[in-house]
Amino acid sequence: MKVRIFDTTLRDGEQTPGVALTPDQKLAIAQKLDELGVDAIEAGFPIISSGEKAAVKQIAHAGLKAEICGLARTERKDIDAAVEAGLDYIHTFIATSDIHLKYKLSLSREQALAKAVESVQYAKSRGLQVEFSAEDATRTDREFLRKVFKAVTEAGADRIDIPDTVGYSTPQYIAAITKDAVEATHLPVSVHCHNDFGLAVANAISAVQAGAQCAHVTINGIGERAGNASLEEFVMALQCLQFDKKFETNINTKLLYETSRYVSKVAGVQVQPNKAIVGENAFGHESGIHTHGVLSNPLTYEPISPELVGRTRWFQVGKHAGAHGISAMLEEYGIKPSREQTHEILERVKKLGDQGKHVTDVELLSITGEVMHQEGLRRLVHLTGFSVSTGIGNMPYAFVKLNIEGKDFIGTDYGVGPVDASINAVQKITGEISKVRIKEYKLDSISGGSEALCEVTIKVEDAYGNQASARSIGEDIVITSVQAMIDGINRIMLKKILKQKNMGQ
Repeated sequence: MKVRIFDTTLRDGEQTPGVALTPDQKLAIAQKLDELGVDAIEAGFPIISSGEKAAVKQIAHAGLKAEICGLARTERKDIDAAVEAGLDYIHTFIATSDIHLKYKLSLSREQALAKAVESVQYAKSRGLQVEFSAEDATRTDREFLRKVFKAVTEAGADRIDIPDTVGYSTPQYIAAITKDAVEATHLPVSVHCHNDFGLAVANAISAVQAGAQCAHVTINGIGERAGNASLEEFVMALQCLQFDKKFETNINTKLLYETSRYVSKVAGVQVQPNKAIVGENAFGHESGIHTHGVLSNPLTYEPISPELVGRTRWFQVGKHAGAHGISAMLEEYGIKPSREQTHEILERVKKLGDQGKHVTDVELLSITGEVMHQEGLRRLVHLTGFSVSTGIGNMPYAFVKLNIEGKDFIGTDYGVGPVDASINAVQKITGEISKVRIKEYKLDSISGGSEALCEVTIKVEDAYGNQASARSIGEDIVITSVQAMIDGINRIMLKKILKQKNMGQ
């Protein structure tokens, strides 16, 4: 069975507190969603502002393969705004639960039903495809919900949507009302699940099993309060888990991680590290038991191959690490210590872990170099001098002094901020000497208060397309960023030198 993916990142996702997208940003995300393979894109809510209407219009005329939809209340002015934005498909809604009718709309059930029917009839008279939502459906009286769905179907609705507006449903209940909707309307049924109790994806799957043909989802599950059903989790669950029947979507799963990162960056909403499918730790392993299993057969501790969603697995050294994980990481660099040396390296790593220290690849190589008495396994790049100046009216300026393989180099540069200036100065040196440039920069706050810690993750790339990532944690954003950059440069240079050395052998 083919399941339709209706993406509402640009509408419900943008309702995430603190998120506001420009028309150009919305268009760029829409293009990414189209490449991903979503069937429909809810581009926005045209009536809310002139900028929103302009963004929707831009997306509607962008020549995308996906159907483009806009949100509208059961008001003629909302429907007119959608038409003016160039849409031929709307998602119109009115609340049907008694709590919404009484406290939000001050309408009786009969009045709400009349407005729903009138809006569908008006939208059809304007030549629109209509998807009708009964807002707060899962807290609506079940018989009244059936009555509403039947009435809007007779009025000409093309699709029906069941919103679990406050994430209040259980998988069993949403399956039951989905069957009600299918029986009452004989139309394609969608579900729009929120994640207030962490059940959004489970509820969406249950509804599809019960006969729904479509789910409203967002990238990374962003949206109001606890968010919406996550596109990547929903799609991969349908594709990989065992059900009574086979489900398919048009999603190119290999683009999931790339799309997730793009939306996270543009919207400014960080993806939690332990998030399923797209979280940074989703395919990361430190435990010795887990690492041993994954190295023997990845399916022991990975339910799917990371490559299926555009990821790669990675191993972390730390106090939970085992000899197999250490050996696998060192083998990436072409280094093969003896069994005794591996255990000595492991003991040193565990001691650092017990002290609460994060062991980077560069530090692992340094420890390995000491144990194996190989001087080549060391930091190639050292920060020996650094200063940055900034102030009102002055463009930030940075001075950096690096020692690369025993030689001193000086770099100075400007930037839009002190971090930008500092990284530009580092790149001015490394771009010429080692042909290494920064590809990605990510800043996260990992604690609050006046002594807050920040975590900087940097991805660097050399002239041959080789990439390496590095993380650094500290109180000063500028120094932490520079340190992460230098760790990344060390990693990629060491990797290249050691591989060349081993190839020569």
